[in-house]
Amino acid sequence: MDISLPLNQLKSSCKYAAFLTDPQVLKERLCLSGHCSLFSKKRYKNAFFKIKGSLSEHGFIKPRPMFKPSKKEEILIEEKVTQIEDSSSSGISAQIEKLVFHKRYHEALDFFELLECEGDCQLGSSTYDALITACIGLRSIRGVKRVHNHMVSSGLVLDQYLWNRVLFMHVKCKMMLDARMIFDDMPERNLISWNTMVGGLVDLGDYVEAFRLFFVMLEEEEEEYSGADSRIYATMIRASSGLEVISLGQQLHCCALKMGEDDNVFMSCALIDMYSKCGSIEDAQFVFDQMPVKTTVGWNTIIAGYALHGYSEEALRMYYEMRDAGVKMDHFTFSIIIRVCTRLASLEHAKQAHAGLVRHGFGLDVVANTALVDFYIKWGRIEDARNVFERMPKKNVISWNALIGGYGNHGQGIEAVELFERMVREGMMPNHVTFLAVLSACRYSGLSDHGWEIFESMSRDYSVKPRAMHYACMIELLGREGLLDEAFALIRDAPFRPTINMWAALLTACRVHKNFELGKFAAEKLYGMEPEKLSNYVMLLNIYNSSGKQDEAAAVVQTLKRKGLRIKPACTWIDIKKQPHVFLSGDKCHVQTKEIYQKLDELMLEISKHGYITEGKTLLPDVDEREQKLPHYHSEKLAISFGLISTSSSTSLQLVQSHRICNDCHNAIKLIAMITKREIVVRDASRFHRFKDGTCSCGDYW
Repeated sequence: MDISLPLNQLKSSCKYAAFLTDPQVLKERLCLSGHCSLFSKKRYKNAFFKIKGSLSEHGFIKPRPMFKPSKKEEILIEEKVTQIEDSSSSGISAQIEKLVFHKRYHEALDFFELLECEGDCQLGSSTYDALITACIGLRSIRGVKRVHNHMVSSGLVLDQYLWNRVLFMHVKCKMMLDARMIFDDMPERNLISWNTMVGGLVDLGDYVEAFRLFFVMLEEEEEEYSGADSRIYATMIRASSGLEVISLGQQLHCCALKMGEDDNVFMSCALIDMYSKCGSIEDAQFVFDQMPVKTTVGWNTIIAGYALHGYSEEALRMYYEMRDAGVKMDHFTFSIIIRVCTRLASLEHAKQAHAGLVRHGFGLDVVANTALVDFYIKWGRIEDARNVFERMPKKNVISWNALIGGYGNHGQGIEAVELFERMVREGMMPNHVTFLAVLSACRYSGLSDHGWEIFESMSRDYSVKPRAMHYACMIELLGREGLLDEAFALIRDAPFRPTINMWAALLTACRVHKNFELGKFAAEKLYGMEPEKLSNYVMLLNIYNSSGKQDEAAAVVQTLKRKGLRIKPACTWIDIKKQPHVFLSGDKCHVQTKEIYQKLDELMLEISKHGYITEGKTLLPDVDEREQKLPHYHSEKLAISFGLISTSSSTSLQLVQSHRICNDCHNAIKLIAMITKREIVVRDASRFHRFKDGTCSCGDYW
């Protein structure tokens, strides 16, 4: 790992952002000058008092310890006392503190309102401290303003602890402008004050301002710099990962080493996260390896780093290393691994993670169970997904969206609409992702009336403004019914510039209904919007060929050669006994090639008796010309043949296809599923296809 910048260069290099080679990047990304700053140097020049104390002395900001109530007092609270025997302000103050102790925050603020109605009443610091805890717990902006205004109007003299608590309250409730004014007015600031303010900016994603304030702290308190607490550096490392500027993170790493904090757990986890998000997974692994004690958070962070960059097998390997090391796993561990299994299409590993989730006591966790719902849906286990969903004691909007979208992807549009209606009945407010899921379900299943009713209700009933993705659903819904002119009119009349998805939806409709002219127009639009995307060239090339425009097709081929783009062959993979098997069209590399081809020939002969005829040419396939000459031995058919000879007759097959499935294979698989009495789920570049009893969940529209 290269951490070449010494500690004494931190201020100068950070202050002028010399780590950025392009001055324009500096101006655009960090904007360290001008009126955009909330924390300008001019504002703070000679305005700071001495920094006293440290986080190591005070810890993070917690409420002052309160006395534990007696049994009698607990009974009084549990019975929800509505009448206060002692109507004096001191009696109400004590009651507020008791309620906060039991996390009855709403009632505590109600009692505070009684005090406000009494007019001139004095509260002690402990009562204000309790009210601050209530406001933080409820994230109540109204409560924050009431409590703070009462403190100011009562003339209370705040000590350093209470100043920090008031600042913390505003930061936690995301009232950063008010927090800044409080920070300005503080007569004295310690490292808790700085860490609270800087941490609040980082949590809100305002990384530039966080660095600006950090630099001001270093400039104003140079004599305290070397003794600054490690937590603020861990916070700034998080800001570096947010900016994705690895040079900043490396300098802060250097500081950590100089301070002797290389074995600090918080610092190490922040560094692993920073290096991962900045694209240096090797450095992240190096930091992880240097940790003297590898905590659960450390393991989770490095596993998430590998998953982030697509190293799914490595992430899974680290997960098993974590398990073998006897490290306690939490719900985040299982959530990460379930998502990794989703990417790997590994049902067996996901089942093991599911079992571990329950075994470790996280069977009811919302985040992990939502990840499970997502996994089972994406790999064709819709019943398992529904079972997990129904067992969840609490569901968030993401949980509902996952299952609604899953029903849609599997062609069960009616179930998706019914689940959406149940969601609304149960008081869960749908968001734009919910509407995308249910509208997608309507378009996949051809539920035109339901789709238009839901689309029109978005802004009318739920104050959700339709976006381009929602328009794309409606365009495809019109296209599915063959109303291509109406679909084109919806694109033309949209209240914003048509997007790629909108033109792609129209192109899909043109492909199905064989409208060459409008399809060519849509393909050319896509070509112009994404000139470097290979699939656009493929679609345009094939539509020119299909419509007999050989000169235009030749021009596309020349463009492909000039750009160095090559059409990749389609591939299909299938998992058998936890082992992935990959097939290309006409593939003869498998050790069981003879058996695979023999079985496939038998299948093709059998389905021909049920009316199957090989299609000589299909419109807009996402495959190259060579594959069109091998229709009998496309990768999907080879994978299915291998799956049939490798599994029992009751086992369903799960396949992943890198391109969009062609018409010929789609027709063949419907018949193969019928004669073998198997369920075959194919996930292609377009959607899920669930073949069963001679039909497909897509309704032959994809």
